[in-house]
Amino acid sequence: MDLRERYDEATKDLDPPLALVDLQAFDHNADDMARRAAGKPIRIATKSIRCRFLIERALKHPGYRGLMAYSLAEALWLHAVLPQSTDILVAYPTVDRQALTRLAHDEQARQHITIMIDEPAHLDLIDESRQGQTIRVALDLDVSWRPARNVHIGTRRSPLHTPEQAFDFAQMIAKRDGVTLAGVMGYEGQIAGLGDSPPGKPLKGKAIRFIQARSAPELNERRAQAIERIRTVADLEFVNGGGTGSLETTATDKSVTELAAGSGLVGPTLFDAYTRFSPKPALVYALPVTRKPEKNIATLFGGGYLASGTGTKDRLPRPYLPRGLRLTGTEGAGEVQTPVRGPAAMHLKPGDRVWLRHAKAGELAERFTTYHVLDGLTLTPVPTYRGEGQCYG
Repeated sequence: MDLRERYDEATKDLDPPLALVDLQAFDHNADDMARRAAGKPIRIATKSIRCRFLIERALKHPGYRGLMAYSLAEALWLHAVLPQSTDILVAYPTVDRQALTRLAHDEQARQHITIMIDEPAHLDLIDESRQGQTIRVALDLDVSWRPARNVHIGTRRSPLHTPEQAFDFAQMIAKRDGVTLAGVMGYEGQIAGLGDSPPGKPLKGKAIRFIQARSAPELNERRAQAIERIRTVADLEFVNGGGTGSLETTATDKSVTELAAGSGLVGPTLFDAYTRFSPKPALVYALPVTRKPEKNIATLFGGGYLASGTGTKDRLPRPYLPRGLRLTGTEGAGEVQTPVRGPAAMHLKPGDRVWLRHAKAGELAERFTTYHVLDGLTLTPVPTYRGEGQCYG
């Protein structure tokens, strides 16, 4: 039985649209990421999963420890529904005053949740809400590559780029009441989130590999210097770095104590463009064929699940099974219909299903309240965040 037959057979009693998690592929990806981390623990980026069952599944794999939430409200919910010993780092600064107040009032949560800061305004917001309690914070270090003046390659995150800037801010934190500097984080998006082999673009791939080959050693040296200086004023519990695409290079930095990753667990299409690893597609979705406007075109119901980011073609979903289908250039993936064309469309009829892959890992969970987890031929429905009534923007 090939993959399409297996998926169709397992879901034959369900009407699409539906989302399926291939547990065999998910577990394979988890193990392979742990291998690439070379012994350093991986903190799971929950925004790339957004399904409690899968988060808990990944945490049970050797090599995984702790969570990286994308909002404080999400972190508070995870703390309430998961074992309360779970260590949760909020990866982005919060200006959610209600969530900060809830954190201040929850003694257990304060012990296990760390929030991100990178400028004095964040400290002021915390001070307004902390109710006399002490809040755990982490410093976000900008780890983009700046090879020349006014050249910035990487994500636009923290204003703290140099070791001196990071040290000065760490000193400021140390002098403030009500906060404890527990860790440092740096996300090297120019390596972790940028595939070095984009399909059909060999020159672009060569340029990306050039950037990554020079960015990684510069970053490792700069980050190590920053951490060495910060440790003179703070007893750091962790230094977090990396992402799915940079596990190998970040693991070589001796100043980093843990890595972060999530997307590689489910294998969305954006991670097809790497030479260093190849995750299996573990999360796919099915759309039904509703009409045949031409012999070589099948029109699917819905399917416009475009990913956030640059608004480029690589953010579109991609037909997966049966092989030999592609989106049309005039309609792409639509809100209410998605035409696909190609040789395989000749054999499709209304009522058949087409399996697709999305571009960014966690965003599919915003479209479905249920993921159907496939273990062998056993199918089990589990709720996504949406299915549990949770939405964090």
